[in-house]
Formats: sequence, C-alpha cells, structure tokens
Amino acid sequence: MIDHAGICVSNWDRAKAFYDAALAPLGASLLRVVPEQFTGGRKVGGYGRGDKPTFWLHEGGEPGPGRHYAFTAQSRDEVDAFHAAAIAAGGRDNGAPGPRPQYHPGYYGAFVLDPDGNNVEAVCHVPDRPR
Repeated sequence: MIDHAGICVSNWDRAKAFYDAALAPLGASLLRVVPEQFTGGRKVGGYGRGDKPTFWLHEGGEPGPGRHYAFTAQSRDEVDAFHAAAIAAGGRDNGAPGPRPQYHPGYYGAFVLDPDGNNVEAVCHVPDRPR
C-alpha cells in the first residue's frame, strides 16, 4: 500500500553514512539524489532495491524520535547483519535481533535508533528453519 516514505535528518552526511551501512546488508543502497535546484537547496536522496527508491532522506525539517520504519529482510541472517552494521555505523541498540512471537509466529526483528533518534527495524517474516 505504501509506495515510498521519507524522513527528515539533521545532518545529511551523518545520516547518509548510517543508512549506507545499515541498509547494505538488506540489499538496499542510495539510488537517487535529487539536484538541489529542485529541493530549495536541501539534500534529498532515496534508498531502495533495484531501480526504485522507496525510503527517502530529506535534510532539514523536524527529525527525531517517535518515528518507526521497518525494512524487509529476506532472512534472519540479514536481520542480524543489519543490526551489527547499524550499531557499527553509530546507531544505538533499541532491541537486539531475535524472535518477537508477540507480533506473530515467525516474526524475527532487530531495532536500532538512527543518529536522529528514529526507530529503524529490519524484520524477517520467514519461520526459522532447522540448521
């Protein structure tokens, strides 16, 4: 139902470095940067998989806590890698990788606060497979 979403960030370079690292394990990258002549001088860029940006960063505005964004992971290993990369890139742990059966059986997620306090998550809905 949602085609794309965006958040405000207080520092473009810091946010870009964080999301470059945190979203890489999920196969997402910065796909498009809008020229500043079209944004009123603000830095704006979109992340996604393939060729369509679905998650946008906008420098300026009101960044911060109270916002939550969950990114789809294809495996539990991707959730674990997202969490490790996000922490290494300056994020703060807000829920270590693990099952969240209170949401539904098979829900496996990890939560990190980005540099502006947004709660970002990677989630896998594939049930655990015996190893």
